[in-house]
Amino acid sequence: MSIIAAKINDCIEKSSWIRRMFEEGATLRQQYGDDKVFDFTLGNPTMEPPAELKQELKRLADNPVAGMHRYMNNAGYEETRSAVAEMITEKCTRSVTAEHIVMSCGAGAALNVCLKTILNPGDEVIILTPFFVEYKFYIDNQGGVPVVVPTKDDFQPNLDAIEAAINEKTRALIINSPNNPTGVIYPAETLEKLGELLKRKQKQFGRPLTVISDEPYARISFEQQVPNIFDWIENSIIVTSHSKDLALPGERIGYLAANPAMPQVDLFMQGAIFCNRVLGFVNAPALMQRLVTNLQRCSVDIGKYRKKRDRLYEYLSSLGFKMVKPGGGFYLFPQSPLADEMEFISLAQKHLILLVPGSGFGAPGYFRIAYCVDDEMIERSLTAWQALAKEIGLA
Repeated sequence: MSIIAAKINDCIEKSSWIRRMFEEGATLRQQYGDDKVFDFTLGNPTMEPPAELKQELKRLADNPVAGMHRYMNNAGYEETRSAVAEMITEKCTRSVTAEHIVMSCGAGAALNVCLKTILNPGDEVIILTPFFVEYKFYIDNQGGVPVVVPTKDDFQPNLDAIEAAINEKTRALIINSPNNPTGVIYPAETLEKLGELLKRKQKQFGRPLTVISDEPYARISFEQQVPNIFDWIENSIIVTSHSKDLALPGERIGYLAANPAMPQVDLFMQGAIFCNRVLGFVNAPALMQRLVTNLQRCSVDIGKYRKKRDRLYEYLSSLGFKMVKPGGGFYLFPQSPLADEMEFISLAQKHLILLVPGSGFGAPGYFRIAYCVDDEMIERSLTAWQALAKEIGLA
């Protein structure tokens, strides 16, 4: 008999293609050397945090506050939550306050807190393909049932498909814009129509339908800004982290923000603060909260990500690869040139190019490229991409 639960064993078998491919990369690097392997698997940015972060960290180290590492309110420090709320208020028409914010151990923790707060056992949560692979596990963690709904060919939400999926068991919808893995941004017109749809369905079924907007890439947008969901959907929650905009993925610092217009928002906040504690997070890291308080208007150089996107998008398109041009984030999601995407992934490995299959995101027939890597590696990879394209008959 296994020492771990059968369910967890099954989850391990089905989970993270991303990590699996990353481990393949480690093996290939040992065999061929770091400079010969082109690893586009993991969204782990090589870009360093902005200079302001280093300055703020030094200031905190040189001027410690008595008790700065002790427990605080489970929602987080008042001054940190106020700084976050002020930043959100500047981007929407709602007046967000510290009372609408819970600091969290990254966006993953914030998602689990939200789901635990609102779900009864068996409640359904709609997720849109392609989706971040952990969504299904987070929903299952809190007793919910994931319902997968396809998007359009351009990866924009299919409102007709969403409407058809909503029933008396539906409790929430998770959206992700800019999306991982496609990089598409959902425009304000789409969010407005989605809000109207959900109002109709809430009235039809007599129960609240909550949109959880997962936004760790929201500041990494290029030609268009990411619209604030609070302006378009009353029953909405933003979950996010500073993993990408401040290049702090290992520090696990983020937050959830509830729309002040949400019915019973005070009750939701009570539940979220309670769940943040009992899920074992207790509170977000004290030092990281203090660090990001004065950095709400800082970010990494977005222009550098745009340059990486343009270089790879234009080069791969010239070779014949087909993809939707991402509006933000740091991923490309091309169609597989071969009917069997796993055959293509294996062929790419022969050229020492490491990719993640679209099946890992609920979208077979595609593959993901994480371009949050050094420019130098991107340039070195181009001849390998060319050779790969030639072998499969594209170039």
